[in-house]
Amino acid sequence: MEWLEGLLAGNDIFTMQTLSEYGTGLINTLQLVVLSIILGLLLALPLALMRASKRFWVSQPVQVFTYIFRGTPLLVQLYIIYYGSSFVLIDTPLWFMFKDAFIPALLAFTLNTAAYTTEIIRGAIVATPAGELEAAKAYGMNYWTRTRCVVLPSAFRRALPAYTNEVIFMLHASAVAFTVTILDLTGAAYLIYSRFYAPFSAFIFVACIYLCLTFSIIMLFRKIEFRMLAHLRPRTEA
Repeated sequence: MEWLEGLLAGNDIFTMQTLSEYGTGLINTLQLVVLSIILGLLLALPLALMRASKRFWVSQPVQVFTYIFRGTPLLVQLYIIYYGSSFVLIDTPLWFMFKDAFIPALLAFTLNTAAYTTEIIRGAIVATPAGELEAAKAYGMNYWTRTRCVVLPSAFRRALPAYTNEVIFMLHASAVAFTVTILDLTGAAYLIYSRFYAPFSAFIFVACIYLCLTFSIIMLFRKIEFRMLAHLRPRTEA
């Protein structure tokens, strides 16, 4: 029962100082995840349209981009961008941005989630029923009007379950941010563990925070899905 004794012995690590470090880690994690998800989605929308194009010269560069970022580990991408920027940008005007570890981490996370989201949305676009496109054409809609009013709303409804998993994946993947000196949740737990030698208390507490965040994401997307799929529910007669 040594593990239980270690867990109970770590109760004294929850002081105002350590809770403040957990709070800082939580804020950094949320900032990194929320910003990367928003920027990744904005980047993925045009890339998904290009990826779904029948023109080879339009879709092929996007396919190479998604293949690279989906085919390599996020941690490797983070290291390449974080350490690579110090060699490439150190004598340029952009260095003032990249000398802070948050920007390279945000860039790596954004590009990674953009690659996955591009393929998710692309698959939903390709699965658009032909009848919806024919009806849009019959109304006289041009390509951009069809895309904005018919294709993307319909595709996003189909992509929502898979995109929910991608958001949860990014939350969990953010645990690698502490490897480039960012004090995220995992980094805070590691810092407190190294200070008090109480791994169970530190990491179990952080695991509970991750569970709460994951549950909140699931509930949020369930509400979004409930509203977006309201037209599929049977109507009750008054």
